[in-house]
Amino acid sequence: MENMDLPVMATTRKTPSVSQLFRHISVFVLFLVVQLGCTVLQAAVTVPVEVQMPGTQPGEAAQESVTKCSNCHHSTTTPVNIVQDWRGSMMAHAGRDPIYWATVAIAEQDFDGAGDLCIRCHTMGGWLAGHSTPTDGSALSNAEAAEGVGCDVCHKMTNPDNTEHLGVMNAPFIANDGGSPVEGHYGSAQLSMSGNAPKLGPYSVPGDANPTHQANQSLFHRSVDFCGSCHDVSNPVVGDLAPNHGAQQPLAVGKYSGVLGGTVDGKAAFNNPPYKYGVVERTFSEYKASALSQTLVSDYASLPADLQNGAIQKAYDAALLAGNGGNYADGTARYFSCQTCHMTPIQGIGCNKSGVPIRNDLPMHDLTGGNYWIPEVIQYMDTNGTLLLGTGLTADDISGMNAGVLRAKANLESAGMLSVLGNNLKVTNLTGHKLISGYPEGRRMWLNVVWKDSLGATIREDGQYGAMAVTFDVNNDGQVNAADTVNTLLSLDDPNTKIYEAHGAITQDWAAKLIAVSSAYASVPVSYDRVTGLPAYTVGDVAAQEPGTYHETFHFVLNNKVVKDNRIPPYGMAYDEALKRSTLPVPATQYGNPTSGGVFNYWDDFQLNPPTGAVSADIKLMYQPTSWEYIEFLYLANTGSIAFLANEGGNLLDAWLNTGMAVPHVMASTTWSPDSDSDGIVDSVDPNDDNDGFLDVDDNCTLVANDGQQDIDGDNYGNACDADFNNDGIVNSLDTGLFKVDFFTTGPQVTDLNSDNIVNSLDLGLFKKRMAAPPGPSGLVP
Repeated sequence: MENMDLPVMATTRKTPSVSQLFRHISVFVLFLVVQLGCTVLQAAVTVPVEVQMPGTQPGEAAQESVTKCSNCHHSTTTPVNIVQDWRGSMMAHAGRDPIYWATVAIAEQDFDGAGDLCIRCHTMGGWLAGHSTPTDGSALSNAEAAEGVGCDVCHKMTNPDNTEHLGVMNAPFIANDGGSPVEGHYGSAQLSMSGNAPKLGPYSVPGDANPTHQANQSLFHRSVDFCGSCHDVSNPVVGDLAPNHGAQQPLAVGKYSGVLGGTVDGKAAFNNPPYKYGVVERTFSEYKASALSQTLVSDYASLPADLQNGAIQKAYDAALLAGNGGNYADGTARYFSCQTCHMTPIQGIGCNKSGVPIRNDLPMHDLTGGNYWIPEVIQYMDTNGTLLLGTGLTADDISGMNAGVLRAKANLESAGMLSVLGNNLKVTNLTGHKLISGYPEGRRMWLNVVWKDSLGATIREDGQYGAMAVTFDVNNDGQVNAADTVNTLLSLDDPNTKIYEAHGAITQDWAAKLIAVSSAYASVPVSYDRVTGLPAYTVGDVAAQEPGTYHETFHFVLNNKVVKDNRIPPYGMAYDEALKRSTLPVPATQYGNPTSGGVFNYWDDFQLNPPTGAVSADIKLMYQPTSWEYIEFLYLANTGSIAFLANEGGNLLDAWLNTGMAVPHVMASTTWSPDSDSDGIVDSVDPNDDNDGFLDVDDNCTLVANDGQQDIDGDNYGNACDADFNNDGIVNSLDTGLFKVDFFTTGPQVTDLNSDNIVNSLDLGLFKKRMAAPPGPSGLVP
């Protein structure tokens, strides 16, 4: 590979402010010297073979405009809301999405031509029209971006396994394995698109549906595999070139090339299903590995009782409208599929023509996920003239977006459930995929716990989100001052804070391979300090590490390893299927630690750590669609070398600062009160707080079980809760001295805290827990 020219990220970055330079001059001098000679690069005009994937190719199947569809499927005088509901989805705005464009900028810098991966999913109409080259998106029209993932993307899709309608797929771009039975490629928009006029949908034609345009029934549109066509995302670059193929299981020999160039038919994407390589996101695989993908809606009552809540219950209740116990109105079996939850059955009509039947299971085309923030960003940037493409929002666009925001928040509020038993907090996943799911970069969920004393004052807050001062000119006003403040999780490493997220990384051997091809990779920053904005680590630093190591980064096109994934698995997620699809938790010992043949827990048990004096706590499950850390990366990593996308990091940062900084949303909440015996009855109303057979009023240790009621010093505090050996009202160093004197003695002793007639290490552990605390409490002491 030494003689090959790998497309490489330029090393120019934004010029720091004057005050920043003076403060960090010693760090920046060398860095700036390296950068000054860099020039602006152009995006690829031919898609590299490493980026190409099977499926219908540009120029092979045309897409009609959403505007044409809205003539019939949208109306202001009758309840026909298909197009308007679609306008509230991120599918509609996928081509406008500013995070998408800011990410494309970094992808293009990292591997020239990688932008085609993103355009293929986010602007399929433009991609099929041949407008993904140059691969920075500069050839896309404003109208193509404005339609994002439009009507024809779904309604011209065929099953790539060729079991029903045949799409346009010409060798070697066949999106299936050709086996018996055939396995289709579901993922990364490796779509098999119909080249014929009829639209495809779930209703029988003619008969059940008689549209004025040509149409054919498609069973694939109700399949549990349909949405997987886009919602597993794999990176074919690392899939073919990286040492571990970006997967939890390496590819078999002969299933990849491992070298730059060559022909597409030797590449990983042409010899493996998408789930086998290059993990970016695995929403579909998470679902396919779960038991819900095989559960009929009509079997809802057979689910565990705690799963008969939230999103799963909402899907079931909506499906009952069809009158078939959860199945479709035409009798077809309905599973808990992506469509069941994200295209909720409603009562309505599909178009604005006369004689159209009212359906009781019309799929609502809202496609609601959890992104409530980007619609606000798009509107802000359109108003301020910084939206890259898809500009000129209409009143219908804005109305649809605003309705979609409300649906997204409601969706989040039905995705998880909190329950407390003693000091154990249970977080239950009520979705068909991991909680949380989707594109992992910057997306996080966490537990916020506010502990209060008897007067209602806050003692401690775990998972605190608030203002953090940064030491560079983040608001671009030409100076560094108190205005340079961002909102974020204040501590990312607090052991009392549980953050659910997935992290990608570059491995040492992959970094070394990149540098062997082009030494320019060595100076590419892989991470930045979240306070100073200075590069914290480079690809060269990663390459210099010990073999077998890695470093976390947001460079999704270069990432070849998932190094953290503690997101909560869905119901019945099977170990073997999750391994095959590279969607195991990381580490895999979480959530019950199953092995081959087993399944993961669909809940998380988190042990709360109440501070001394806490009598209550407010607990919230928080969600944030985009973190400060990711916004910072997209801003600082954008070198300006891709002219069309040079300002996208800065424009996104400006929008983030001016739209609430992606303010977190409360998904679920509960409260904590002391429950010493974890019997589900809080101490304030529990007559026997330690469940030891003695009611509190008669118990010499009300919060510690002590069946024998031993009280050697006769002070009405039982040994089990009395480490105040000198009876001065506090456990301190004086008591430590008395404990040392009795250590390893036998017989009745005041220092024998567990009353087993010997003072030893067991008593020492109990003694340490009571240090700096008073004895008791005891029901025998006023």
